Amino acid sequence: MPQGMVLGTLSGAAGCFGLAAVCGYTGLIKNKTVKAAAAGGLLLAGTAAGGAALWMGLMYSAFSYDGKRQMSRQIIEGIADYVKLPEGGVGLDVGCGSGALTIACARRNPQARFIGIDRWGREYASFNKPLCEANARAEGVSNTEFRKGDALRLDFPDESFDAVTSNYVYHNIPSSDRQAILLETLRVLKKGGCFALHDIFSEARYGNMQAFVQKLRAMGYEQVELIDTTKGMFMSSGEAGWMALSGSALLVGKK
Repeated sequence: MPQGMVLGTLSGAAGCFGLAAVCGYTGLIKNKTVKAAAAGGLLLAGTAAGGAALWMGLMYSAFSYDGKRQMSRQIIEGIADYVKLPEGGVGLDVGCGSGALTIACARRNPQARFIGIDRWGREYASFNKPLCEANARAEGVSNTEFRKGDALRLDFPDESFDAVTSNYVYHNIPSSDRQAILLETLRVLKKGGCFALHDIFSEARYGNMQAFVQKLRAMGYEQVELIDTTKGMFMSSGEAGWMALSGSALLVGKK
């Protein structure tokens, strides 16, 4: 949860309340019915935005590396545990955001290199390439590279990487076939390479993921597992519920 998104939503709530006050207590709108409707609508919008900001703030606190819970650290390190690269190997992190997972994987594989790509869109303006590079320097990690990229159409040839990773990326991409996005990521994985993809793999978002696991196995992928991460691995079921993360799981395996 980017801090900028929390602050932006909070500012929106404050703006709605401010406009409601202007509508209700000034002569800007003469018609009483219109004035009451405008003020009421703005109050409702402000209340909704305030509730969203509170929820986002709690999410930010739970995920923050500076907070007590540090869920983000637990998830990042947990995913990185599944990534092993050969000498001189190259890994790809799709949707790297702040670079946390890219850096964690690179730190665990100093004999290799990790590339992080992201679109760094307006809705996640707190994340960008300079931030990723600064975070890598702060962690003392030099075997990373960050680029602009599109998860739907990866700008790499087939079988380019020894590992592919992602964390809470694909469910944010508008698509009627997110399994196709997973296959696009796996397209650039070399034969024998490993993958660790963490997301909200609910049926509503992805369809039947157990069938997808079987599909990968039929395609020749090995050690394919869909591991539920909401039962203590990365979070409790209660946390997954209030954070709207139910269905979170880690898709791992080898090509």
